[in-house]
Amino acid sequence: MLSEHYEQIEAIGLNLALAGLFLLMAYVVHDLLKKNNVPLLGKVVVYFVLFLGAAGFIFKGIMQFIIEH
Repeated sequence: MLSEHYEQIEAIGLNLALAGLFLLMAYVVHDLLKKNNVPLLGKVVVYFVLFLGAAGFIFKGIMQFIIEH
């Protein structure tokens, strides 16, 4: 059974690892912004850029799903 679903398990593991990395980056960025008293506009820009990176991976996953099915 494991060998039959190896590719699917690998894809799920990669997606979970990427989600974990983005959460870790968000935590680190939040901590840095908090410690350095960054103004609100700076925080918004930094979080927007981080969101765009995550959205790119989400969009890539959606496009792969659409193309494969």
